[in-house]
Amino acid sequence: MYERIANLGEVIVTKEMWSLRLLCSILLGFCFSAVALAQDPTKVEPTHYKLAFENEYVQVVNVHYGPHEKSGLHAHMGGVVVVLTAGHLRFTDENGKTQEVFAKPGDPRWFPPFKHRVENLGDTAYNAVYIGIKNKRLANDVGLNTGPSGMDDETKKLVAGALLAATK
Repeated sequence: MYERIANLGEVIVTKEMWSLRLLCSILLGFCFSAVALAQDPTKVEPTHYKLAFENEYVQVVNVHYGPHEKSGLHAHMGGVVVVLTAGHLRFTDENGKTQEVFAKPGDPRWFPPFKHRVENLGDTAYNAVYIGIKNKRLANDVGLNTGPSGMDDETKKLVAGALLAATK
């Protein structure tokens, strides 16, 4: 009935059992690959994240959350976000820790690589631009050496205006 491949003590391994184990291993590998790829925000959250520009050094992503919209878990490479419109947001990291943020237009913020979920708690749309640095070592090094932004209000307005014009 079943062809024996090996007799390991009391356990008889058949071709059918071997095929089932191989199939399970392949499916498990696909699942791990899908999870790793699925965290790219432009792939898993295309409603909220649109690729604007990319080269070997950076990835520029337009960010848009409508009123009360939520995202799934996704990852960002280290980089800078520049806020275009005011927003009241809740960020939840991969460990469940939450943080509420009131973002102001022109605010630039540095982030090391991270994973999170986002919820727009406001009644208006939130827009930003995320500029990710592709070199992980450089992104981590820059994150360790940067302090608060020295940008004055006028510079913030100019940056926000330029980025807003670039997204139109």
